[in-house]
Amino acid sequence: MLKSLVAAAAALVVTAPALAQDVTLRLAHFAAETHPGHVAAQQFAERVAERTDGTVEVEIYPANELGSPPEQLEQTVLGAIDMNLPTHGALDKYEKAFGTVMTPFAFRDYEHAHQVLDGPFTEWVAPKLDEQGLVMLSHWEYGFRNITNSVRPIETPEDVEGLKLRTPPEVQIVAAVEGLGASATQIAFPELPNALNQGVVDGQENPIGVIYHFNLNDFQEHLALTRHVYNSMIHVVNKASWERLTAEQQQVVREESAAAGKLMRELVASQEEEELAKLEEAGMKVTRPDLAPFRQTVAASDAMARVAEFSGQENMDKFQAMLD
Repeated sequence: MLKSLVAAAAALVVTAPALAQDVTLRLAHFAAETHPGHVAAQQFAERVAERTDGTVEVEIYPANELGSPPEQLEQTVLGAIDMNLPTHGALDKYEKAFGTVMTPFAFRDYEHAHQVLDGPFTEWVAPKLDEQGLVMLSHWEYGFRNITNSVRPIETPEDVEGLKLRTPPEVQIVAAVEGLGASATQIAFPELPNALNQGVVDGQENPIGVIYHFNLNDFQEHLALTRHVYNSMIHVVNKASWERLTAEQQQVVREESAAAGKLMRELVASQEEEELAKLEEAGMKVTRPDLAPFRQTVAASDAMARVAEFSGQENMDKFQAMLD
């Protein structure tokens, strides 16, 4: 009788659902504290705490407080940081399929990008990321990248030729600007304002929000809406950290991650025109060139082949099918 009671009690222990425990998750990202990315992260933290009755607390470390973007992602893979918001250009160092997203001129507009990324792309890459020790929660936003410079306005691809532009080290962005005839120079983002001020480079490229929130107009006269590459933040969590959460907590985190991503997308889209107007008011000259010649120029270069070589031709073929 006693043995059967002990066995029954043991069975209950094994089959009982995990009980909620207090968990603190550290979320690091690279966006400025005024940027929509940080606003979205704050909403995520607040709603997770509220919906889990305080059992899950999210501590946010913005603006590269815990290291450069590659360092933050590496620490998240290793478990020193629980959550991160890397771009595709950071994740493709761990899984090449992510490199396809930043193919020059891949997406028509934001809606097109969101349809692809939230649907077939996530279904494709989430299991691959799991193999790297990361759980993929949702796509957020970052935006279409645009060129600024201090030399001349850009109306045609020929206006880009000869410019020396700072880019991050992502193959896709380098291929895009070099495909337009510029030379690409890699400079760490914290060093960029000084490099622009000293004329080390003629210009740089980034989404509108980055140009605005980091006051790059203080060092650049011209902004061209070239929209040559799209990328976004992707909310990821260390797999071991994820497994510390109960199923109910995981569900809340997933839902609030998606809600935060939706908020960031809305903020980026709604603020771009307002930020452009403010940049113009501050003296920046903005051009809105016809992008068809830019696409044709890049397509005629070796840019696409370089991206396919980096990402893998099989991955590129699968991504191109998603775009269609």
